[in-house]
Amino acid sequence: MSFLLVIGRVLFVLIFLMSGAQKLMDINGTAQQIATHVSIPAALAPYEAQVTEATGYTVPQIMAVVAGLVEVIGGLLIAFNIATRATAIIMALYVVAATLSFHNFWTMQGPERMDNMIHAMKNVSIFGGFLIIAAIGGFRARTALDDRL
Repeated sequence: MSFLLVIGRVLFVLIFLMSGAQKLMDINGTAQQIATHVSIPAALAPYEAQVTEATGYTVPQIMAVVAGLVEVIGGLLIAFNIATRATAIIMALYVVAATLSFHNFWTMQGPERMDNMIHAMKNVSIFGGFLIIAAIGGFRARTALDDRL
């Protein structure tokens, strides 16, 4: 059973490992997508220039790096069964935020609406998977000794 859990976890997070790596390899492209879907709240706008000056990155570029790291690190933690419950909850919240920001099909018309509804429903399923992982938590690898006890 442990072998199936390992394979299942790796396959489940594969989309995040691939997507996160792609984001990190194309920070500017990812930042452009983020900039078109996410706006900085007015209360934080005065600090945007300070962040850019301090880091050398625009806020969308920082968000692209953070998104890529969340996907890669979160995916690896789930795959390797480390801090499983906490990581699954963080990843579930990440999926909700991404869905609301990038797949808001309820504001769209025509074919774009259907395409984004499919992506949103896929994300709802992934959200459910993370809830299951959060509920189950980590697993112990079975050993030959476990079978004897």
